[in-house]
Amino acid sequence: MLKSYRIKNGYTLEELAEKCNISWRNLYRIENGKYKEAKFETIAKIINILNISNEDIMKLIKEFK
Repeated sequence: MLKSYRIKNGYTLEELAEKCNISWRNLYRIENGKYKEAKFETIAKIINILNISNEDIMKLIKEFK
């Protein structure tokens, strides 16, 4: 879901990672559900930059469980 929001907002993996102050590898892992240890602050940055709705945030939370 994060990847589709990123693409919809016109960001490359590298561009969004730079805006979030993380490596593109970590962003890739977050997008693919392989980085469960991501900090709340990092996830919050991604959500804010991509303007993800509250409803979709709840879907994301379920994905991370």
